[in-house]
Amino acid sequence: MNHILLVAMGGALGAVARHLVNQAGLRLLGPEFPYGTFAVNVAGSLAVGLLVGWLAQAGRPDATEIRFALGVGFLGAFTTMSAFALDVVVMAERKMVLLAGAYAAGTVIVSVLAVLAGLLIARQIFSP
Repeated sequence: MNHILLVAMGGALGAVARHLVNQAGLRLLGPEFPYGTFAVNVAGSLAVGLLVGWLAQAGRPDATEIRFALGVGFLGAFTTMSAFALDVVVMAERKMVLLAGAYAAGTVIVSVLAVLAGLLIARQIFSP
């Protein structure tokens, strides 16, 4: 299948999923902290680690198509680096500088650890 179409289909689903998570975060936890953005960035980081780890071990002939649809498309749209950056700036402009710094550092650190966790889990599950 055309890679552009795979990315577009995955991206559409990822964007909808991100929107639903953000709405749930607002409804359940309130607007004081960007819980939805934090959640999708961490979950997306874990998922990309799992995906890459699985594809590296699986030897699938359709690995490129899966990577385009899920990695580039879905996870690319699901994770929200631009929304994350905006959230940090908005919190800082609201004089919540310490919270903005904690959110920025926490998102980066936890997301990197989530990628690592995903890779380690995938290697355990999918290694021959």
